[in-house]
Amino acid sequence: MSTPRIVVVGSINMDLTTSVARFPAPGETLLGTAFATAAGGKGSNQAIAAAKAGGDVSFIGAVGDDGFGAQLRETLQDAGVDTALLRGVDGPSGVAAITVSEDAENNIIVVPGANSSITSLSEADLAAIAHADVLLCQLEVPLDTVTAAAQHAHDNGTTVILNPSPVQELPDPLIDAVDILIVNQTESEQLAAVTGRVAHLVTTLGAGGADLRSGDVTVHADSPTVTPVDATGAGDAFTGAFAVEWVQDQERALQFAATAGSLATTVRGASVSSPTRAAIEKVLNRQLDSDTASSA
Repeated sequence: MSTPRIVVVGSINMDLTTSVARFPAPGETLLGTAFATAAGGKGSNQAIAAAKAGGDVSFIGAVGDDGFGAQLRETLQDAGVDTALLRGVDGPSGVAAITVSEDAENNIIVVPGANSSITSLSEADLAAIAHADVLLCQLEVPLDTVTAAAQHAHDNGTTVILNPSPVQELPDPLIDAVDILIVNQTESEQLAAVTGRVAHLVTTLGAGGADLRSGDVTVHADSPTVTPVDATGAGDAFTGAFAVEWVQDQERALQFAATAGSLATTVRGASVSSPTRAAIEKVLNRQLDSDTASSA
């Protein structure tokens, strides 16, 4: 089977992560327990997750000319993501200020920076999208660009997966071009008016796994039991892994992705937490052996 070709149109940020015992109240100052910088952004996270899960991934996005830009490009390249379509622009790169509590919850503030400059697609961008198996998009770059990419993919037979985060009103042309919508429970409620219009709806349920509704049929996949330390990036790990496996084995894609998302919570950070294909397969095979033993 050929390697799935995935094109991601999305954001790339430098994540500035502070660990705390608990979130501060308004106006309160707390001492943090740790601080780290790492590449992030939903687009970058999902591109890296897809590459680590076995995809041939190209990334369409932008970094600034500040000190973060070269680091962000290098992080994608080190993960095996093709950065030929990653633009360099004047000004700051995107950043995300992340706070993680001891119970592995997080809150995030994103400043788009260079991500806001992705206002059009080049001929090279359009060609890559047309020849891909999957176009994977989020909503941290301009909505018009996401819509144009999705329409071009749809017109050329490329499967369109949209993770509509951060949530905003979705235009009809975008909804009509989407094949698979991946949302969490909150996003599902916020987008209730449109979720029924897509062929496939994936709803992630955190530790509860995930549901996939295709037409009138809904299937569920449980997440493996783990000890979480940081939920940051878990949804992106799920989405990137799902995109890869959907091309190869649609019946297994949901379980594969739920396993990837669960494993991502065991590592601090966003892109660095995405598991490799070998790690995902190991857990799935162990579960299969357990199920076989139980039924014997």
